[in-house]
Amino acid sequence: MLTAPHALTLGQWQQAYRDGQSPAALIGALRAELDHADNAWIALASDAQLSAQLEELAAALDAAAGDLSRLPLYGVPFAIKDNIDAAGWPTTAACPEFAYAAAADATVVARLRAAGAILIGKTNLDQFATGLVGTRSPHGAVPNSFDPAYVSGGSSSGSASVVARGLVPFSLGTDTAGSGRVPAGFNNIVGLKPTKGWLPNTGLVPACRTLDCISVFALTVSDALAVANIAGGYDAADAYSRSNPNRAKVGMPAKPRLAVPSNPEFFGDSQNQAVYRAALDKLQGLGADLVEIDFAPFQQLAEQLYYGSWVAERSVAVEGVNPEHINPVVRGIVANGHRYSACDAYKAEYIRAELSRVINDALASFDALVVPTSPTLRTLAEMDAEPVLYNSQFGTYTNFTNLADLSALAVPAGLRADGLPAGITLIAPAWHDQALAAFGQRWQQALDLPMGATGKPLPAQTTRDKPAPGSIRVAVVGAHLTGMPLNFQLTTRDAVLVEQTCSAAHYRLFALPGSVPPKPGLVRVAADGAEIIVELWDVPQARFGEFVAEIPPPLGIGNLELADGRWVKGFICEPYALDGARDITSFGGWRAFIASTQA
Repeated sequence: MLTAPHALTLGQWQQAYRDGQSPAALIGALRAELDHADNAWIALASDAQLSAQLEELAAALDAAAGDLSRLPLYGVPFAIKDNIDAAGWPTTAACPEFAYAAAADATVVARLRAAGAILIGKTNLDQFATGLVGTRSPHGAVPNSFDPAYVSGGSSSGSASVVARGLVPFSLGTDTAGSGRVPAGFNNIVGLKPTKGWLPNTGLVPACRTLDCISVFALTVSDALAVANIAGGYDAADAYSRSNPNRAKVGMPAKPRLAVPSNPEFFGDSQNQAVYRAALDKLQGLGADLVEIDFAPFQQLAEQLYYGSWVAERSVAVEGVNPEHINPVVRGIVANGHRYSACDAYKAEYIRAELSRVINDALASFDALVVPTSPTLRTLAEMDAEPVLYNSQFGTYTNFTNLADLSALAVPAGLRADGLPAGITLIAPAWHDQALAAFGQRWQQALDLPMGATGKPLPAQTTRDKPAPGSIRVAVVGAHLTGMPLNFQLTTRDAVLVEQTCSAAHYRLFALPGSVPPKPGLVRVAADGAEIIVELWDVPQARFGEFVAEIPPPLGIGNLELADGRWVKGFICEPYALDGARDITSFGGWRAFIASTQA
């Protein structure tokens, strides 16, 4: 029986409810332990707000006929950065004079609550989401969860802190220049920076509307992805929301090809450098092929965000706010936006487009780019002395990402010699979020670090037993198997191998006469069937039609039952083609039969 529900993953919260514990008891116990004096919080749920949410949750469970699987976040507490709206809560963006009462939930909050999640509080941030440091707030600097002498990172400082300490299993932040990644790296947690437009920004106080992304912090990659899959999706109310074209790969090969910056910069921080080098060694140990690339275009684009006319977007975001009510450092940044003309803005857009094209072309032949999440970490005292310079250093490997329309996933990489955490970030083109998360789960399991600052061990990560969103799972049995002549029809369409398994014991396999290259026919039978070895591949939905169009008669795609009871798409064969075909069921699979003919 749980009494202090801290440092739990989504799976552990779900298990507690399956074991019969009640949301009222667990959420009540958690809320009783949260402290208003903890400046990671700007607002905590009142008794009335919790009661109302618990009543709504009970009604939702009744509507679901008691089926917890229909409420994937049933009774799970979460927090949101206080520039995201929640109905009945004030939204302040860490500027009390700016505060307003939100009339409705932000779209992402509404979707999470519809899935059963309970909003427990709103979190501190660098004012108006301007900063990567976590110190630019009237509520005070949020300390690093490992050592309070160091910064937590920002702007999503509070959201990262409450997850790192296990107070909630996930939280929402935002990311314009790295605010959803830098705090993750500084606090040993996961920060998922989604493709722009996947998680809608309806109900978000903008920092830079063309670049803003609502992001997810969690203790595990699988939890962050699960939350994003629930919160994400097109929203017509957000002018920058967009639908996933479902053309991108949803996983990575066993031996991914990863780009790394040549001559990475650490600004003299040998400890962060050592963790990064160790991470690269670990990646190679996992089978990755690391290739150095020229990082100059990335750096040139990163510099545009604060040293060009893009800063004018931040000036637009705070129009109407009395400058006297804005943090002095933030005020100095947004004031710079007024120095630029419309002509400057267009010229900056041309530069952005050109560099973005160069960057995306450079990444096209790689599964991901691997960078340090931040090149360095600073104390609060150091940040007070150089608030702009050190903030800029933190953004070395983050500022370009949204300008270039890339997806990113920040993951823990290990502890420095002084015991503080450091992270790496996986970066890929837009809509590769599922692929980054698939590899991120593999990385996190291999590293096996304790979660956040909780000291608790990482639980076993669940394998993906269903196709990733935006993909179709296909069982291949013959010439499309790995290493076989037609496998390229899958790989050139960014399909990803999931596993080797067997069909149900209801099939027979035949070698089709005269087929070039040689192909088998798989046929379901009423009796005397056997299990046949197959490979499962996840094919991007938008590429599935191309794949099927290349399948010649007498073969086609239908539904195939697996040995464990799952049904997937798979190759079927017209019965007429079996006349004169050799029954090769006894070989158990096509590969063994081909080996026998070669022998």
